Amino acid sequence: MDDKQKVYVVDDDEGVRDGLSLLLATIGQPCELFESASDFLEAYNDEICGCLVLDIRMPRMTGLDLQEKLIAMGSKLPIIFITGHGDIPMAVEAMRRGAVDFIRKPFREHGLLERINEALDVDDTVRKQATDRKAVEERLAVLTERELEVFERVADGHMNKVIAADLGISERTVEVHRGQVMKKLGVRTLAQLVRIKIECELIMAD
Repeated sequence: MDDKQKVYVVDDDEGVRDGLSLLLATIGQPCELFESASDFLEAYNDEICGCLVLDIRMPRMTGLDLQEKLIAMGSKLPIIFITGHGDIPMAVEAMRRGAVDFIRKPFREHGLLERINEALDVDDTVRKQATDRKAVEERLAVLTERELEVFERVADGHMNKVIAADLGISERTVEVHRGQVMKKLGVRTLAQLVRIKIECELIMAD
């Protein structure tokens, strides 16, 4: 469990909030409680990590309204909705929008904790992918536009003369750029260069 992760509980029912707080305390999971969706929005920032346990029906701003606003803000915070029996179609719609799960009232404590742990794992994975993506972008940012073109073609297995013809430059210039690419990326062999490109493609495709 990431020490920075918290479970953010948003429910207008004080009894539900207190009950979830006590339940999460039994496993040592930090949480924050909010009476309304607008209260949570005021506290929200991009550094928040963990998951959101969100009541689907609340006055003024519903759980679905909050989800829509978070999506518009680019939030990746996993959401678990708490729903009543009549809210199932709404919960299904919420999952189509990206919610990781929904639980029906009254819910089993063990089942809820399992879903929360799964949501925290999702959050951890998403944040790791974002970190990896940023690292890739920063690594390739040291290359000039021409060096990047040479890097991609060399890593795809193209010969220097083919690259030279493709880019309209001399083979000697390709060799110079190739040397600079390997120096800047800290690699010594073609295999290492290929591995970097494969890793980049996998990360950027996630």
